[in-house]
Amino acid sequence: MKKLLSVFLTLILSVSTLVGCNNTSNNDTKTVKLGVTGEEHEIWDLVKEKLAKEDINLEIISFSDYIKPNIALDEGEIDINAFQHHAYLDNFINERNLKLVSIGDTVFAPMAIYPGKLKSLEELKAGSKIAVPNDATNLGRALILLQNAELIKLKDNVGLLPTIKDIADNPKNLEILELTATQIPRSLQDVDVAVINSGVAVDAKLSPTKDSLFIEDSNLETSKPYINLIATKEENKNNEIYKKVVKAYQSEEVKKAINKRYKGESIPAF
Repeated sequence: MKKLLSVFLTLILSVSTLVGCNNTSNNDTKTVKLGVTGEEHEIWDLVKEKLAKEDINLEIISFSDYIKPNIALDEGEIDINAFQHHAYLDNFINERNLKLVSIGDTVFAPMAIYPGKLKSLEELKAGSKIAVPNDATNLGRALILLQNAELIKLKDNVGLLPTIKDIADNPKNLEILELTATQIPRSLQDVDVAVINSGVAVDAKLSPTKDSLFIEDSNLETSKPYINLIATKEENKNNEIYKKVVKAYQSEEVKKAINKRYKGESIPAF
């Protein structure tokens, strides 16, 4: 009886130990909440798979605009976000006095001019309507793009945030309409041409490289502030788990996947 009792107790202890080990393994899995915009996140799904091998669960949360992901980050609803470029983040921080920082670059997504009622820029005439994003940084970026396309001339030294008032010369007297970025693809039949962010264009099934009339040159110095990034709260900039997320993204495997999936519509910037 004593021997049987001893064997029974040994079995119970062994099972308890195994259960304890399994619980420890589960507890070691860290969840990182990532905020993105739009519903298409194929590349981040690949990053999620890579991180799972390191016991990191990447929870991808989609937002429908460019405001909420930074607010959610500041308020602790998410841990990191990846949807914006440096110029947008800098302006957002200054306007709202938030302590957010970039912890790694992702891609350069070129902004472009797309056809609306007109199918070429040569068809533009006096009074033609051009839709542009209405948020400060993307409006500025759109105006710089229109200048590079030789449709308008901006005042000297306007920096990254020119407004309509900074247009020094508008030879064709083009009517520039400021709209919410995500609304522009739905308004193409109401305007002659439109300037659309790459991410918004792709979500609307438009190809920046195939469908656009004029596209940003990633090699220009004026394009560098528009490299997209991964952001977090300043207090978490040295978080080792978040650094692993950046490392998983900035891998050769992900770079190849970006090039294969987007074919120049998003260009790896790492």
